[in-house]
Amino acid sequence: MKYRSTRGQVSGIAFSDAVMMGLADDGGLLLPERIPQLTASDLHQMADLSYPQLALNILERYIDDIPRADLEKLIERSYATFEHPEVTPVINKGKIHILELFHGPTLAFKDVALQLLGNLFEYLLARSGQHMNIIGATSGDTGSAAIYGVRGKKGINIFILHPKGKVSPIQEMQMTTVTDANVFNIAIEGTFDDAQAIVKEIFGDLDYKQRHALGAVNSINWARVLAQVVYYFYACFQVQKTTGATEVEFAVPTGNFGDIFAGYIAREMGLPIKKLILATNGNNILSRFVNEGDYSAAEVHHSLSPSMDIQVASNFERYLFYLYGEDSGRINKAMEIFKRDGVLPVSNAELSRTQQIFAASSVNDEETIATIGEFAEQTGYILDPHTAVGVAAAKRVSSGSCPLICLATAHPAKFGDAVKKATGKSPELPAAFEGIDQLERKLETMPADIAAVKKYVNQHALKR
Repeated sequence: MKYRSTRGQVSGIAFSDAVMMGLADDGGLLLPERIPQLTASDLHQMADLSYPQLALNILERYIDDIPRADLEKLIERSYATFEHPEVTPVINKGKIHILELFHGPTLAFKDVALQLLGNLFEYLLARSGQHMNIIGATSGDTGSAAIYGVRGKKGINIFILHPKGKVSPIQEMQMTTVTDANVFNIAIEGTFDDAQAIVKEIFGDLDYKQRHALGAVNSINWARVLAQVVYYFYACFQVQKTTGATEVEFAVPTGNFGDIFAGYIAREMGLPIKKLILATNGNNILSRFVNEGDYSAAEVHHSLSPSMDIQVASNFERYLFYLYGEDSGRINKAMEIFKRDGVLPVSNAELSRTQQIFAASSVNDEETIATIGEFAEQTGYILDPHTAVGVAAAKRVSSGSCPLICLATAHPAKFGDAVKKATGKSPELPAAFEGIDQLERKLETMPADIAAVKKYVNQHALKR
C-alpha cells in the first residue's frame, strides 16, 4: 500500500514515510492510494476478534512495510495502557449505545490513536537511527494525549500549542504537569484556529521542517485517522451481536473532521453504516456544509465543548478529495479560493452525495447542558459536554430505523463545571486526576505569532 497527497505533488510513498511526514510536503493531506474493500465473509470473520486483534486485522491492510510480528507488538503495547479490557467498550443506555473512548491514560478518545502513534514513532526512529521534533496544536484533548504518547521516549521532543484560557482547567493541567525534559507546552494568546494555522504554516516551510526533522501528531497525520477506524468496526460488531441489526448509525461530535472521517473510511471499506451523524457545537462550519453546502469561515466562539471550538476543519480536505472525484487540481483551486475568500465551492450534486452519507446538527451550550441533565435523570449515565452534543444532534436527525451508537469522546470529570451546572453534582474524579492541581507545571506563554513559535522551537529542538 502506497500513499499520496490530496494536492497531487506527493505520491508512491510507504506507510512509514507517510507517518513521519505528517503533513505532505506539497501542503496536502496524505491518503492511501486505494481503500481496502471488505466482503461479508471478511466482516463475519472479524466480528469476534478482541480489540487488539481487530486493530491488527485492519491496520495490516494499510501497512506493508512493518513486519506483522512487530506491528502486533506495537498494537499490544499501545492498548495495554487502557484500563478497560475491551479498550473501547459499548454501553447500552435505552435507545442509545454509548461507545466509551475514554479509558486511556488521558481519559479522552485521542489516546486510542496517540498511544499507537507514539509507539510507531519510537519504533521507526530506532529503526532509522534518526530523531524527531513533534509540533502540534490542540483545542483540548489532543495535546495531553500526544504528550502522554511520547513523554520520555528517546529521539523525540514534543511542542504543543494550545489557546490560552480556552481549554478546560483539567485539560490544561494534564498537559502542563508533564515535566519530562522532552515535553514543551506553549499557550498561544489567541484561538485554536490561530494555533493550528501556525502549525500548518510551519509545516509549509519545507526548509524549516526538514532542518528540524518535524513530525505531526495532529489528525493531519494519517496514522491518527487509521487507528480511529478500528473502533467503528468494534462498536458495530458489538451492537450487531446484541441487536441482530444489519446496519447501524453513528453520532460523532467533531470539530476537525478527523474522528468522523475515520467513520467515513470504515463505511467505504464496507462496514454497514447507514448514516454518520455529524454533531457540532455553535462553531458550526461542518454542520452548515452538510445541511446547506455552506463551508465558509466564521469567528470562533468559546463553548462548553472546547475541543470542538474550531471553524477551519483541517481534515475536511481529505473528504473533499473524494467528493471532488480524487481531482487534485480541483482541490488546489478550492484551497486557493478558501484561503482568499474563506469559502469552499460545492455543487448541488456534491451536496446531495454528501447528504446520502452524513446527517448533521448544531447544538448550543444551553442544549448541551439540558442534554447532560436529561440523560443523567433518565439513565443515570453522565455525559461529558462533547458527547452530549453528539447525543442531542442524534435525537434530532437520526433516522430511527437502526441502532444508534454515540461516540463518548471524553470522561465527564474533564469538564466538571459543565456537569455540575447540568446535574447539580460534580462528577466523581478518577484516580488519574487526584492531586493533579498540586503538581509542578511547565508552560510558556507567547503571542499568536509564527516567528515567536519558530524561535522557541529552534531553541529547544533536538539537533542533528
